[in-house]
Amino acid sequence: MALSLIEELPKIVKEGKAEAARILERINSGNALALQTNELVLPSKDVSGLFRGEMPSSDENEWKNRLIYGDNILVMQGLLAGDATSGLESMRGKIDLIYIDPPFDSKADYRTKITLPNVNLSQKPTVIEQFAYADTWKDGTVSYLKMIYPRLVLMRELLSEKGSIYVHIDWHVGHYVKILLDDIFGKENFNNEIIWSYFGFKRKTASKFPQKHDVIYSYKKTENRIFYTQFKPHNQEYLKRFKPDETGRLCRSDVNPTAGGTRKIYLDEIEGDIIDSVWNDLSPVNPVAKERVDYSTQKPEALIERIIKASSNENSIVADFFGGSGTTAAVAEKLGRRWISSDIGKPSIMVQRKRLIDNEVKPFLYQSIGDYQKEALESSRMFKRIGDLSQVVISLFSDESGSGALSFGSEHPQNLGYIKDKKTLVYIDSPNKMTGRATLKKAIELRDNFLGGWDKVVVLGWNFAYDISSAINELSDSRLEILVIPPDLLDKLKSKATYKKLVDSGKIRFSSLQYLTIKPIEKKVYDSELEELTIKLDNYILLSPDNIPLDDADKKSLQDLMAHDPLALIEYWSIDPDYDGVTFRSKWQDYRENTANDGDPLHVVYSAKIMVARKEKRVVSVKAVDVFGFESVVKAEV
Repeated sequence: MALSLIEELPKIVKEGKAEAARILERINSGNALALQTNELVLPSKDVSGLFRGEMPSSDENEWKNRLIYGDNILVMQGLLAGDATSGLESMRGKIDLIYIDPPFDSKADYRTKITLPNVNLSQKPTVIEQFAYADTWKDGTVSYLKMIYPRLVLMRELLSEKGSIYVHIDWHVGHYVKILLDDIFGKENFNNEIIWSYFGFKRKTASKFPQKHDVIYSYKKTENRIFYTQFKPHNQEYLKRFKPDETGRLCRSDVNPTAGGTRKIYLDEIEGDIIDSVWNDLSPVNPVAKERVDYSTQKPEALIERIIKASSNENSIVADFFGGSGTTAAVAEKLGRRWISSDIGKPSIMVQRKRLIDNEVKPFLYQSIGDYQKEALESSRMFKRIGDLSQVVISLFSDESGSGALSFGSEHPQNLGYIKDKKTLVYIDSPNKMTGRATLKKAIELRDNFLGGWDKVVVLGWNFAYDISSAINELSDSRLEILVIPPDLLDKLKSKATYKKLVDSGKIRFSSLQYLTIKPIEKKVYDSELEELTIKLDNYILLSPDNIPLDDADKKSLQDLMAHDPLALIEYWSIDPDYDGVTFRSKWQDYRENTANDGDPLHVVYSAKIMVARKEKRVVSVKAVDVFGFESVVKAEV
């Protein structure tokens, strides 16, 4: 007989504490994974034509807000550990306010709607997103609570001594999450159960009252928490009683109860009604509201603004580890707070980045988990040696004709295989490495020299260096092929049973890298100090649609679009006119829905003109992100 949820709770708590303890021990021992910076975004949305005479600048040493892509349990490990080499300090005990709006265990199908020219696609959650939370729904609420417990422990570690956490939840799991919060933060540190009662159209239900509210649980870390009482604004009828005096201040006359006569009552000295724990004055995001970004779980800015004003100071760090549509980051910026926002969904990251640039925020870092596959390998119970994993990958690989790869045997490197009768060498890179120019050169050398030479070499990689597309273009070797190992493969190889199921299914697809090409950059010299660069997109090659989580009909539509309008797949592109080979500084951006230049919400502009300081030689780097969240980078020397 299955245990009830109440009977399961002690086990959930015990396992959650053990997992959190392992994570914290690893961080304290100095072995935590690091966050890698993909982009320093200096918002410079192109709103007044393609010519920009002034480039944004940024003090490299000042605090940078952070937008982070990845599973938040890994993101928080990176934040707790910090990274001295890149000047990013540990965030342990530094965050004054955490607001999270996690999934509600509602079994909802969170598909992303993608509108392309003459095509509407419905994208399923991305591969990593599916597998990071795959167990969340497998065993229902038990799995959900197992997912959330260690994450809440790490959030407590990140909170400052004056910090608070607000957990936005609904009726599906709210009461159980409350028990976990009591255990982690202490029942004595519970502040409020806030009821957000939103209004809107109510559908008639046959068996119960309509559900029209969410719950927000608020906890403090210590008695020293930041808190400011919030007041409702005065209503319009009340405001009509006030008129400006000779100084312009709004006031009204009233009887002086102590001295007699009349006195002036000034509006700016009168507080409205105190806001209590039932919030019925905040509506959901209106379909035509300016703040709306068409994200299914978007919460209204007014809701987040109330929380931030109540529990943080100006310049406090505010964090949201289920960032969603980016409302927390957008409101924190507007209110003069620093912020960290993360999400595991690529659609979320794209929405957030565009929203922040639209809002003309201060420069921020876009980061990601640099060692996702390494982390997955270290948590694997099947593969403790990379060589063993390489042998499995070789056994799963087949080329386009269906010919399978074979291993050489124990006397040769375990990361090498071959395809019989084709003179094709197969090179497996390590999940602990970024496949880049050095790896490709090594693969070419092996092709030409290993056991007498081969006609072709196929490189299979897990993670790829930032400039891999440029490396491929520069090498221009027709006998070199680079393919992507499926990002969910390690998750599918967690046990012998899942490995056998994977082999039997035959559904292993190693996809090609997507890449961007640009036309030759034009340079026009103005004077001794300035020159104008014209950068034009040329083409975009997407990896196989089979590797994108789409239904078959949508895959066919995508293939048709790729054939005649490939640049329509570009969601966002940016330019670093002085790439230093280390940090991509995004100094110009354009993206779909930015219609200032061409009035076309479904395409980016394909050309940019930017004015820069004269240099005899510079490296221009261009980054593109497609509608599915895949990134490509190309470099050109000018």
